[in-house]
Amino acid sequence: MIGRLRGELITVEGSLAVVDCGGVGYEVSLPEAVLVRLPAPGEPVELLTRQIFREDGVTLYGFIESFQRRLFDLLLTVQGCGPKAALALIGQVGEDAVAGAILAQDARVLTRANGIGPKLGERIILELKTKIQEEALLRKIEATMAPKKKVAHPSDELVDALLGLGFRRNEAETAANDAREQSDDLQEQLRFALRVLQR
Repeated sequence: MIGRLRGELITVEGSLAVVDCGGVGYEVSLPEAVLVRLPAPGEPVELLTRQIFREDGVTLYGFIESFQRRLFDLLLTVQGCGPKAALALIGQVGEDAVAGAILAQDARVLTRANGIGPKLGERIILELKTKIQEEALLRKIEATMAPKKKVAHPSDELVDALLGLGFRRNEAETAANDAREQSDDLQEQLRFALRVLQR
């Protein structure tokens, strides 16, 4: 399995990029959100990849952030959501917005991506809500919660994170206050707040 490519970006055509690694050119399919962040051809590039084997061949899918790849893997576990649809969600909606929509149970956000209809959007929410919360989302939130300035209380950081996921301020503040009463540990507060908001 090829999990990472580090080399020189050769060409970009449509959604496909070719990366030269030690004299071998690897063709990688990329979501739009990654394409816009690529360097110019001839510059060094590093991509996290997922190798998918199918009857008609092998395809490499590339990502810049580990959360993008993890979300891609989770989306592929949903019946009816193949690599093309998963890539469209990450590229056209964005990984953070997809995660927030799943937690907020808002299928309309997911249907902004090509190939995602209302039924598939609802299925994605149903099957991934718990997985996003427990396996992927907490790590993503924690990574973005490094304090840039001193705040009045750690729960302020939690509120900001929940707002960033699309929850309304009154919901986020109520959940954060409840979570603070349950634990002093930020990770536990996150878990509790998300459970409250999913009820």
